[in-house]
Amino acid sequence: MNRTSTALKIFLTSIACILLMFAPSAHAAGEDRILGMWNDEEKDAQIEIFRCGVKYCGKIVWINKPFYSGDEDRTKAGLPRTDDNNPNSDLRSHPIIGLQIMSGFEYAEGYSWVGGKLYDPKSGMTYSGKMTLVSSDRLELRGYVIFSLFGRTSSWSRVLP
Repeated sequence: MNRTSTALKIFLTSIACILLMFAPSAHAAGEDRILGMWNDEEKDAQIEIFRCGVKYCGKIVWINKPFYSGDEDRTKAGLPRTDDNNPNSDLRSHPIIGLQIMSGFEYAEGYSWVGGKLYDPKSGMTYSGKMTLVSSDRLELRGYVIFSLFGRTSSWSRVLP
């Protein structure tokens, strides 16, 4: 074996090792494409999607009407909105801002996250859920009971910096 072929093998082996070092982070970057801030369909709320361990979760960080008005409830006028419709009466005093509404989503493949739960504070209902990243700035969430066929899809838009 001559020196040129030995040098070429060392060079190619080095390149392969470098590529392998970055392969896991490239995969994680694919999984993490949904991280960040999202507007709900009505643009009434912004939700931050974040990692919770190895899974993905989301919480409300902004709402269009953060305080009760006197027209809604005079006794609560000016107070921060709370999770009034929660089926657990002990949780109804929790503020909407900061409320975790998504939990347990796992990266499936490509542009899908599955196996999570979605909580709707407007109805107080919790649904099974899956998410699909349709484009870099559009996320579709499907909430359902038992079967995905019987559910509703909501489209969120990414909050741009």
